[in-house]
Amino acid sequence: MTESQPVSRRGIVAAGAAMAAGVATAGLSAAPAEAAADGASAQAAATGAAGSPHHDRAKPTVVLVHGAFADGSSWAPVTEHLQRWGYTVRSVANPLRGLAADAAQLRSVLATIPGPVVLAGHSYGGAVVTEAAAGVAHVKALVYVAAFVPDAGEVLGELSARFPGSLLDPALTAVPAPGPDGTPGLDLYIRADRFHPVFCQDLPASTARELEAVQRPVSASAFGDRVTAAAWRTIPSWNLVATRDRGIVPELQRFQAKRAGSRTVEIPSSHLPLRSRPGTVAELIRTAARSVPVSPV
Repeated sequence: MTESQPVSRRGIVAAGAAMAAGVATAGLSAAPAEAAADGASAQAAATGAAGSPHHDRAKPTVVLVHGAFADGSSWAPVTEHLQRWGYTVRSVANPLRGLAADAAQLRSVLATIPGPVVLAGHSYGGAVVTEAAAGVAHVKALVYVAAFVPDAGEVLGELSARFPGSLLDPALTAVPAPGPDGTPGLDLYIRADRFHPVFCQDLPASTARELEAVQRPVSASAFGDRVTAAAWRTIPSWNLVATRDRGIVPELQRFQAKRAGSRTVEIPSSHLPLRSRPGTVAELIRTAARSVPVSPV
């Protein structure tokens, strides 16, 4: 990354749009004090959900989609809860090469899963879920976690700019890399000195250093690709708003959740509630899963 350079929002959108035209976070549990608060929040998120964790009914498969600057292990603490409750979980490897390519990859995974699916996306993964699940009949519920929830025709870079206050763009650095079609492009990383305060300020600094060291870059084209379909228009959705998010600002998260008609929970979390509040995230996914009609065991 010796040839990296700072990136502005305008630069990201411009670079992403240009690339689009050319082609047409280790699983750690919350700290004890955080875990106690997480348990209380989880109970609130589960209000109205009946039964014990090991209820006697068949369960849908839960498919988890990570966002930019992360990998499937970012869901590990949430996965632990869901598996303990008897759910089959697939944490998908999101390529982060652009919205069209990433959605196509997710659709190929969904095609291999029999029976009903609850599909959850974090951050940029929310946009991938939105695009990929449209028209997929066995996806029965969508869960958005501190996520982008775009509508058809929108561009993520422009959607993010509708609500000021994000600290993410100034924290990014761009590195030359092949675009999704092999032509020259840019990969985006979060700078090491900005990862903790911007991405996960409610986690220990040592955890943030580990997550920064293994972050996966996202192609700048992802922020210039135009969304072609919005699955939330036909599939019921749930939304977790992180009120201390410095990446996707809470005002944007609330706007998207209201527009989608999502059942919404708000918690005082950074952009990474998968790590700081995994119990709450898991409870919201379980609430969505319990809404899915399934056959008795």
